[in-house]
Amino acid sequence: MDGDEAIAWAEYGTPVELPTIHHRKGYDATKTADPDYRITCVFVDKRHRRQGVTELAITGALDLIAQAGGGRVESYPHDLTNQTKKMSSSFLYNSTRRLYERLGFTYDRPKGLKNCVMVKTVDPA
Repeated sequence: MDGDEAIAWAEYGTPVELPTIHHRKGYDATKTADPDYRITCVFVDKRHRRQGVTELAITGALDLIAQAGGGRVESYPHDLTNQTKKMSSSFLYNSTRRLYERLGFTYDRPKGLKNCVMVKTVDPA
């Protein structure tokens, strides 16, 4: 928040609350279990990008998940590890694999051509 203005947020919820994800057919074909929670989208106002706000939004969601009892959390960031072309931050609707790795997530598997499944177990608060 910047005063009364929301400058960033992370959408999270259970698979029942957030059933729609990109590349669902491939995702379902390779999953071994449903997560307890998903982080499906992170928004940061363009005036506040590249200032660490995305990380704050994700850690805020993780804190709320811990308060709700924790569990296995999945997210689906862009995997730019093998990409040589720079991608505009406006297209990174769920940030990057590198950021999730810094936050303690581990790579699980690819999802579509440019995304991946990252997982983390969050302890209850």
